[in-house]
Amino acid sequence: MRGLPFVLRIMGPGCSNQKTKFRERTGHVESVGKNVERFQPGDEVFGETVKGHQWHNGGSFAEYVSVPSDALALKPANVTFEQAAAVPTSALIALANLRGRVQPGQRVLVNGAGGGLGTFAVQLAKSYGADVTGVDSTSKLEMIRSIGADQVIDYTQEDFTQSGERYDLILDIPGNHSLSEIRRALTPEGTYVLIGHDGFGASGGRWLGSIPGFLKLVVASPFVSQDLGLRIPEDSQDPLLKELVEAGKVTPVIDRTYPLSEVPYAIRYLVEGDAQGKIVITV
Repeated sequence: MRGLPFVLRIMGPGCSNQKTKFRERTGHVESVGKNVERFQPGDEVFGETVKGHQWHNGGSFAEYVSVPSDALALKPANVTFEQAAAVPTSALIALANLRGRVQPGQRVLVNGAGGGLGTFAVQLAKSYGADVTGVDSTSKLEMIRSIGADQVIDYTQEDFTQSGERYDLILDIPGNHSLSEIRRALTPEGTYVLIGHDGFGASGGRWLGSIPGFLKLVVASPFVSQDLGLRIPEDSQDPLLKELVEAGKVTPVIDRTYPLSEVPYAIRYLVEGDAQGKIVITV
């Protein structure tokens, strides 16, 4: 959700900064540690700087941060700092869960297609040759079509689990349907990926969030023919992601940018749930 062009001090492998934690970031390298060989001062980089436990540690905002060198990559030359800042976390999750699971001609449904992760998922699925259906609110449908969705569904008017249509893969970002409802919309050998991004908006009020949903998937998975599961990205950098951005197969969708001084307004807009794509904080 959060991107920030900023100045970096790159640390060597194994180093960390426990006082200030960040998530998706891009900026210029200010200085490097003595064991760092991959980067030099002045390099333009992007990456993810909070590793693990992201469901309760979303990061913070600042002009400077110390970052392990293995968390960053050189910024693609054909995108802006703002666009690069919008890529890491959401695109990595989408890539990890679609790569190897989507074949040309298959039907893929992205529930929550108009948000930060959903916009990447739609584009990635299209790049693999899938027929893509995007589900979201009325105001986001035109944008979802513009990034490649073949069909769109307004969830305020239609429940995709009740339509009788079946999909080879469902990527469920909000997790707002029961497993039995989802399985009705899957082919017998289909794949269901629950992302469970429920930390923002009304769903954030659930005490255990998506944990019960994930537990149900774990319990049910051995007894059904369908593939039920979430893949966690193994690394905060994936060379393929940079290649896809440079090739224009994936383009970050940015709804709004806010200066650092207006972070509270950005968070308020995020919580409203109307953002199309990503919200970026700039310095």
